[in-house]
Parts: sequence; structure tokens; C-alpha cells
Amino acid sequence: MIITDGAQVSFGNNVFIAPNCCFTTAEHAIDPEQRKAGMEIAKPITIGNNVWIGAGATILAGITIGDNSVIGAGSVVSKSIPSNVVAVGVPCRVMRKITEEDKYRYPVYKGD
Repeated sequence: MIITDGAQVSFGNNVFIAPNCCFTTAEHAIDPEQRKAGMEIAKPITIGNNVWIGAGATILAGITIGDNSVIGAGSVVSKSIPSNVVAVGVPCRVMRKITEEDKYRYPVYKGD
């Protein structure tokens, strides 16, 4: 995980972060003269509770990811993501809401 922290990066409880994720608070000027002069700002990143961020995801400056959401592997999150959704892609977009059916997606180990 890489965090460039010119601004605050905060993580809620029970956040899963897969390998090779990047959280970058920096933004550089689009105008080439301003960029050449070193103009840069930093915006905070806020990750809610119970969020899962898949491998290789990049979270850009100023983003909030809501509670319980899942960010797919390789996603580039350039806009904030609401709570209780699965979001994927480049750019990252909400694919669907998390539902009760998701509780039954994987077999549950019940022991002997």
C-alpha cells in the first residue's frame, strides 16, 4: 500500500486493503505553466467502516468511500462512492447495491 499524504487519509474500522493499492491526496495543476511553477494542492481521503478495497486500486484526492462498500481490483476511484455498493472500473463506477443475497454468495463453514 502506498499513501501520499499531503492531506489527511483516514480509515474506518474493519477496512480490508489488498496489495498494491495507492491512496494519493495530491493534485497538480492542469495548466502547464502553473504545474511548472510547482502548483499543487492536497485533498483528504476518507474510507468508511467495513470497506474492502481490491488489489491494485487507486484512490484519488478528495474521495470518500462510504461504509460497507467494495471497490473492485484495479479500479481508479476519481469520484466519491456511496455506502453499501459494489463499485468497479476505470473510472470506478457503482455496479450495484449490496443486498441480503450477498450473504449467501459463498458457502459458510459449519464445522463437524
